[in-house]
Amino acid sequence: MPPRELALAARADELSRRREPYVRATVVRAQHPTSAHAGDTALVLAGGAIEGFVGGNCVEASVRDYGLRTLASGEPLLLRVMPGEPVRNQEEGAVTVANPCLSGGSVEIFLQPYLPAPRVVVVGSGPIAQALSALGSVLGFEPELVAGSAAEPRPDDAALIVASHGREEETALTAALQASVPYVALVASGRRGHEVLASLDVDEELRSRVHCPAGLALGARTPEETALSILAELVSERSAASAPPAAGGVRAGAAEAAEEPASAEAGSHEPGAAEAAEEPASDEAGSASAEAGSAEPATALDPVCGMTVPAIHATLHTEHAGRTIYFCSAGCRSAFLKDPEHYAVAS
Repeated sequence: MPPRELALAARADELSRRREPYVRATVVRAQHPTSAHAGDTALVLAGGAIEGFVGGNCVEASVRDYGLRTLASGEPLLLRVMPGEPVRNQEEGAVTVANPCLSGGSVEIFLQPYLPAPRVVVVGSGPIAQALSALGSVLGFEPELVAGSAAEPRPDDAALIVASHGREEETALTAALQASVPYVALVASGRRGHEVLASLDVDEELRSRVHCPAGLALGARTPEETALSILAELVSERSAASAPPAAGGVRAGAAEAAEEPASAEAGSHEPGAAEAAEEPASDEAGSASAEAGSAEPATALDPVCGMTVPAIHATLHTEHAGRTIYFCSAGCRSAFLKDPEHYAVAS
């Protein structure tokens, strides 16, 4: 593998280890006289920076624009860039963009987003916590088993699930609620769960966000079945957060009232088979906060050529009359700076 490709591969590995999203842009077809060649690759970072080579400034402007769009959507895209007056033709899985700055030729670039797996913080080390870790990995999550005092939830986590059977529950739950983690759940019976939630030093609105008892009403009895019911609820909540609100605001599964399981809690918080079977299906304790979807980046028009470009710091830009003006290339920026009043700036 050539040194440049080795360096990009190492950089991609580094970004993955740091859980930073990026897009791999690969030239799959190039028509003379473009400067890119089939096989050329680059990485588009979340801030819009491009590392590697897939073409000149004009092509990079479109790669940056649609690279950030693929990060927002999570879907790969075939980008075709060709010379001509500004126009874009969108179809399923592909987009064609005409760039008046290109001197000729065209290039096709495949944009593949790489997004870190959603992290699920699992507080505990018992059978249910282990089952959540094993099954969560199969479902494409990144489970992380921690003790309650070591939990450091973040707003971009998918969930925090407390399955520690009475150990350091309040600390972890409070931290998750204050960090605005979208899905927060407590593995406990309804009675004990009510006592734990009542002890939290948070307001009622935050307290009502905790799913307790955790999980959908699947009649779970084993740790593995309990983990399945909890992860099914998590998947349902994430799906509902990204979909239009349902009429009446009723959460799926809420109508299935959960009864206390046959094994009553005897006041002990020691882990064991009795509490492993403790988790019934979910009661509705309040609506979970909606998970914010990734928004497409803001865009602007290059006033010289009319190209659409991302309105971000990584795009070539200048300040004029109290406004930030963005450009697809250094040529357009230079033309603007020579006679800024000649170009009408879109409001």
